[in-house]
Order: sequence, then structure tokens, then C-alpha cells
Amino acid sequence: MAVTIGLGTMQINSGLNELFGVPETRLTQVVLIGVVTCIAVASVASGLDIGIKWLSTLNIVLAVALLVFVFVTGSSVYLARGIIETTGVYLEALVPLSFWNDTFDNTGWQGSWTVFYWAWTITWSPFVGIFIARVSKGRTIREFVVGVLFIPTAFSIVWFSVFGLSAFDIERHGGGGLVQAVVVEEDLPGALFAFLEHYPLTVLLSAASIVIVVIFFTTSSDSASLVVDMLCSGTAKNPTRQRVFWGVAEGVVAATVLTASGVGGLDALQQTIIVFGLPFFVIAFIMMAALLRSLRRETVAGPGRVRPLSVRRRGRPDGGGAP
Repeated sequence: MAVTIGLGTMQINSGLNELFGVPETRLTQVVLIGVVTCIAVASVASGLDIGIKWLSTLNIVLAVALLVFVFVTGSSVYLARGIIETTGVYLEALVPLSFWNDTFDNTGWQGSWTVFYWAWTITWSPFVGIFIARVSKGRTIREFVVGVLFIPTAFSIVWFSVFGLSAFDIERHGGGGLVQAVVVEEDLPGALFAFLEHYPLTVLLSAASIVIVVIFFTTSSDSASLVVDMLCSGTAKNPTRQRVFWGVAEGVVAATVLTASGVGGLDALQQTIIVFGLPFFVIAFIMMAALLRSLRRETVAGPGRVRPLSVRRRGRPDGGGAP
């Protein structure tokens, strides 16, 4: 989570530099981490049904509005066709790319890019899964899987298709310049804002994007603080000061990684998450085994009631004696 806050801070700093000329320095980024942490702490302190819920809803509304704006003001027909075609490409390449490890060409792409995102995603899985389960109380496992896997995947395909294909369209048929900014100048945090320069209401869009990034990383931080505190205390009902402690700790670690590593900010964050990704990869498999074991031991016995599966096997369906 600290690495995530650090990455988000770099992107926020880049956007503020684009809009207001705020310098992209370590001091500025530490201040921004402090601001994001304060918002996250206030949100987690207010509870799940107030701060976290409101911020999450606002974030989704703003993100969808940005998506629709880019689709409508861009090459809409081209993007609509691309969404359909890239969905097929995704499904076709899903299995082959799952086994690809850059054996023959050894370009270094997988190590510097794929492994980083793999490790980053893996480290999110334990607390994100628990948090979503916490807010999905009362849902069936089938509903949970559809809501967590299929719907977000479908939205992600649309999101990446619209923004990715729009970037291709700008490079091929528009003014270009995105490759220069991202690849040649290696300004990854500023890629989004270089992209938005090709659309009307650039300043408003850039400002809205900064707000989206701030809220996204804020809601990520407060949900992580809530779950980590649940894991450490063993209960969902715990003192507010404990949740606040974890929120502050995430901000402190993020600031430390950015300022005390001795290497570039992005490199430091990538190296950190890759190092910690491997043990979480192992932990994720242990969690899968634990989930299967738990499901085998329990079966639903009616609304709000759970009993061991072994009892059901020994007796009647209602839990009584031998039939």
C-alpha cells in the first residue's frame, strides 16, 4: 500500500506541475503523501458507511464521467470497434501470455514491467479480498465471484480499450507526441496529462484526473488500514486510534521509500514491490487452500445459520440424529 501511495503521489505531483507549475521534488511529494494520508485517516476514522463509502462512490462517478467524455469527444466509432476487437484479442492471448516468459528474445520487458505489475497485484490480493468480502456480507459466493471478477474485468477491458486506443489514434492520426513524452523522456507519471492535452477542456480534465487519483489512492489506503487492523485485532470492531495508526504508518513508509532509497522514485518503488511480491505469492496459495478447507467444513443450514459439514453427514439434514 505504501508503494501504491508513492506511485500515486508521483502522478499527482506531475499533474500539479502541469497545471500550476508545482516543482516535482522529493519535498513536494512528501507533502503530497502527507495530504493523501490525512484524507485517508479522516475517511477510515469516519467508518465504512460514511467516509469510505462516500469517497468510493464519488471516485466511480468521476472515473466513469472521464471515460464517457474521452469516448464521446474522441473517435467514437473507432473506439467502439476497438473495444469489440480487443476483447477478442484479450481472450485469444490470455492463455499464451500466461505462459510467456521472454525466453527467446530476452528483451528485459517481462522483468522490468510484467513482474512489477504481477508483484504489485499479488500484494493487494490478501487485504483487498478480505475488504470486499467484508462489504459483501450477505452475498452468495457466486454473487461475490461475479461482482469481484467478471464485472471489474469487463469494465477494465472497456477502460483500457478507450484510453489505449485513443492514445494510438492520437499517435497515428492526431498530433502525436505521446511516445516522445512517455518513452523518450520517460515521464510515466505525466503520461495521463500529456494524453489529456489532445482533448477540449484540458485544464478541467487534468484537475478532475488529479482528484480521481487522490480519491483512488485515499480509498485504497483507508480500506487497507481497515483490513490490516481487523487482522491484527481479530475483530471488525476496534478503536479508531488503531485504524488511524495503520493509515499514518502507510504514509510514513511511502515517504521513506521515496526519500531514503538513494535511487529514482519509480525505480525505488518498483524494486520494493518486486522484493515483497514473492512471499505474498506464496501466502496467496496458502489462503486458497485455507478457503477450500473452510468451505468443506461448513455448509449453509438456513438464513444466518452455519454448521459443520461433518454434522450434516452423520445425521438428518436438520442436524438431528441418524435417519
